[in-house]
Amino acid sequence: MEAFITSNLDRYQWLLKRAKLEGKTAAPPNAVSAVDNIVCVRVRPLSEEETNEGLPASIFARPDEPGVIDAHELRRAIRGQPTLKSSAYVVDRSYGSEVGTEQIYEDSVKHLVPWVWGGGIGTLFAYGQTGSGKTFTVSGIEKLVSKSLMEGHLEGRRKLYISVTELAGNAAYDLLNDRRAISVLEDSFGNTQLFGALEHEVSSTAEVLRHIEHATKFRRTEATKKNDTSSRSHAICRIRVVIEDVPSAEDGILYLIDLAGSEAARDKDAHDAERMKEAKEINVSLSVLKDCIRGKVEADAVMGAQAKRRPYVPFRQSTLTKVLKHVFDPAGSRICKNVIMACVNPNLLDIGASRNTLRYAEMLRVFVSQGKEAKYKADVPMTWSNEQLRAWIAENSGSPPVDAALLAPQESGTQLLRLPAPEFESRCLRTPGVIHEQVTAFRSKLWQLHVDSRQQKTKDTAEDDGSDSVLAHLKNFDRSSSRDPDESAKSTPFKDRIRPGMTVSWTPPADYRMGYYDGLQIAVVLCPAAAAGATSQDTMGRRVDVGSEDNRTASGQHKRFLCAMVSPAVLKGAYTVNLWRNVVIDVENMDGEVILEYDAATRFYHLAV
Repeated sequence: MEAFITSNLDRYQWLLKRAKLEGKTAAPPNAVSAVDNIVCVRVRPLSEEETNEGLPASIFARPDEPGVIDAHELRRAIRGQPTLKSSAYVVDRSYGSEVGTEQIYEDSVKHLVPWVWGGGIGTLFAYGQTGSGKTFTVSGIEKLVSKSLMEGHLEGRRKLYISVTELAGNAAYDLLNDRRAISVLEDSFGNTQLFGALEHEVSSTAEVLRHIEHATKFRRTEATKKNDTSSRSHAICRIRVVIEDVPSAEDGILYLIDLAGSEAARDKDAHDAERMKEAKEINVSLSVLKDCIRGKVEADAVMGAQAKRRPYVPFRQSTLTKVLKHVFDPAGSRICKNVIMACVNPNLLDIGASRNTLRYAEMLRVFVSQGKEAKYKADVPMTWSNEQLRAWIAENSGSPPVDAALLAPQESGTQLLRLPAPEFESRCLRTPGVIHEQVTAFRSKLWQLHVDSRQQKTKDTAEDDGSDSVLAHLKNFDRSSSRDPDESAKSTPFKDRIRPGMTVSWTPPADYRMGYYDGLQIAVVLCPAAAAGATSQDTMGRRVDVGSEDNRTASGQHKRFLCAMVSPAVLKGAYTVNLWRNVVIDVENMDGEVILEYDAATRFYHLAV
């Protein structure tokens, strides 16, 4: 084949100048795919050796049609001179040989950094033939990512940890621990763990790059006809982001994956049985990876819609996808943003392998028929459009209301539910006057509504008790929260309507000696201090009704109230009401009303808006 091509280079150049390009325009992908699954193609420049040999390029990115790649193949003719076979492939973004790694990073990869910083999962896959520039691309992106994480203007306090592992067939190795063997196991919660892999805390760009450089020395490579140091394994650089600002938040994770290189057909004549087996394992893992990426995108696209069948994602069929289970598992609650970078060798001699790479990349660009759109329901967040979501945020986010444009600039109800908690909270806190406790209560309210909407509804077979019966009144009277039963009372300032059962935030006076925890101080009003009785004492041992004649204002309103102290529970974000730990609070020290809701499952109280 090489002799045929090299002997017909003049014919190829002549045909290339007269080639008619296929009219193909990059159609926009599904909304879900556009945000969470970006497929890119990078065409590397011809090497100096290829240029000296006079070998021409056969792969070109159309400059005027982003996302469209042209491939030209010289073919033998049954009769006459060779012919040119031209094909066009469509992906989300295409980069010609003149585009640098920095521009590619800014355009397609940089958005993963703030996503991971906010608690999400981001993954970069680099795929392609050996010698196509995968490792060069991933190495350049690793440097830019580490600089963005360590030196970028990202809000919040974080701790970063790095690990680099290698997957060769069914075996796994820790490249930061002298390539020691590790085990891929599943724990009792169904999560995949790399048992024996070490994580290293990093605090600077130089430290990250030093670990990556150290890992590169231990990666398995073999010589091929195309590349003297071809990668024969998958290298996974994992950066874990611990969010110190929100201790209960799940860690953000960024995967930078340099996949094993495929080989051209002409390399196989030098393979022994072991190398052939190795090539087969690589091909199987890449095939499973393709099925997992497509299946996960399809599963995400039908989320919230009335679909009869959920897509199947075979993530357990290879070690690579098993390690990335939480990326591909459709049952997982965390959203993952993927970037697939297909690297292509433009050399005419490699047109076969390059076309295979382009076909693989094109198949990863998934278009899903959305089917029957879920009908809007006010109590089902997964049916809300962006406009309906914004209206709900404005009405239900407390006071002051969260700016819906900042929280959900383009998300639907389904997409907002899958937003990582730290990112959700940081967006809410950009609204002036909004505090952390309000944000926590607001997010809990949204998720409570979502969970309730997902529960199987059963038909009420009980007989009608009658609108005036005692049972009917009990069903309609909700005492699971401290909200005022009279809805019209909301317009009255809370200090003018203090009642038993109201929950208030307050500021302890300077002489308060009991000590208090950091954050919002909460108490439940029990009764006016004058009504407590002559023998009642608060937690500090003081008579509650002392000076009872001075406990009212000139207009007759109470100035002091006996309250039950509220303290944080062992469960994050939960509170307990200590009925026997009493404190007397002056009305002037009360800051505002807060709403506590009781959760029967945990027997704790939670803030609500």
